[in-house]
Amino acid sequence: MKKIQAVAMVFFCTIGATLAQHTSTNFSNGGRDWYVSKNTGSGQLGTQERPAKDLGNILHHLKPNDRIHVAEGVYMSKGSRGSDEINVPVTIIGGYDTTFSKRDPWGAHKSIFTGTNEYKKLTTPRIYIRTDQQRESNGQKSTGGVIIVDGIIVDNGPRNRYHQDKNLAIRRKASPKTLQNPSPESGGIVIVGSNFTNIAVMNCVVMNTAPSEGAISVRVFQGGKGVVQNNLSINNTGYGIHARTGYVGTDETKLPVFEIKNNTSLFTWKHDAIASYGGDALAFDQNLVATVQNNTLGYGHMGGIYNKGAKLTLINNLFAGNGTYDYKEINDKMAVTDILDEAMHVTPTSDGNQGMLIKIPVAERWAKIYAGRQELSREVVDAAVTVPNTGANQLRSIFGLNLQAGEVAMDAEIFLPLITVEEALPAGQYPWDGKGCTIPKWN
Repeated sequence: MKKIQAVAMVFFCTIGATLAQHTSTNFSNGGRDWYVSKNTGSGQLGTQERPAKDLGNILHHLKPNDRIHVAEGVYMSKGSRGSDEINVPVTIIGGYDTTFSKRDPWGAHKSIFTGTNEYKKLTTPRIYIRTDQQRESNGQKSTGGVIIVDGIIVDNGPRNRYHQDKNLAIRRKASPKTLQNPSPESGGIVIVGSNFTNIAVMNCVVMNTAPSEGAISVRVFQGGKGVVQNNLSINNTGYGIHARTGYVGTDETKLPVFEIKNNTSLFTWKHDAIASYGGDALAFDQNLVATVQNNTLGYGHMGGIYNKGAKLTLINNLFAGNGTYDYKEINDKMAVTDILDEAMHVTPTSDGNQGMLIKIPVAERWAKIYAGRQELSREVVDAAVTVPNTGANQLRSIFGLNLQAGEVAMDAEIFLPLITVEEALPAGQYPWDGKGCTIPKWN
């Protein structure tokens, strides 16, 4: 246990070097350790000996800088409402065994956060940490602190509403007749910090979410840093990973700074079948600076990276099979081979980015559904393609499926089809030529 906490503490020191004068009194609390175990927990003491049963049951107890350790199990939140909202800076660490002495978050000890689609359950983000509205006793906004989410699997599949309950196409409207919620139009892990707050999302998996923005969304404000590292985002709408800014000034020294490293973002869908927005593996707001390194960004319905004006350094990223572009800057669409020549917001030191076909080891059942989908306005999509490695047979080949001579004949009602945790995880266990996420391990 102490070794695991030590690893976390090293990271606190690495990204949490917020100067003391920028951490307000409210966020200077030392914090305590909480323990949560679906299988062995009860009550609200939240100690290692008597853990709570669900994070949702202890939300009202949390104070700034508390550390929550989550054991293996499936978590639905309090009353199975399917969403946990926290309004102070905390650290959430998942993937423990029931004794809290071992961690294996993508293997033997998965901490899976999900919910149900019962009518009038919450449709807000599954993990929603927002500290930007907290205030000191004098009325000024609280600043500083560190927020970390590490080793959590978010699966929104059970929270979605699917057409005719076939798990092939989501629906965004509720059905009062059948007492079903709409599919939540929110991300899996959404974090909004305060000024001078450092934020990290590491070793997490987010899948089956249907937001208009980020499945993993991190919004950093003035003087803060964001780290998004070794995560798997798979089968979501909107943007697989979304780096956001809360700074609106013109002083470049105050711009939020991001490190986006060793992530895999695959199969990111547009907002809906005929939408012209969403569908990017990775997206950036303007007014931020980011280093983007060793990521695999593949099979975005629209593209690999959508940059709305951030200053980016792109190093050794892999682009694979994106729909209409590998990189989009405002309205300019580019293949990976053209980025260094044509991009206005990419630094000259960027290098080593490439496009190639890759084999993705997802389950054959889901692969056949995805490869057999029919897109509306397909001729428009095909006419806009500017990147290589696209097309129906190329797509089938990346799953190892047999090639087809004619058009596929599956039902066109396929949009964000459900993928299970067991089907999705193999896609994130090994990087391609050192690019993308890998299985998180601890001694």
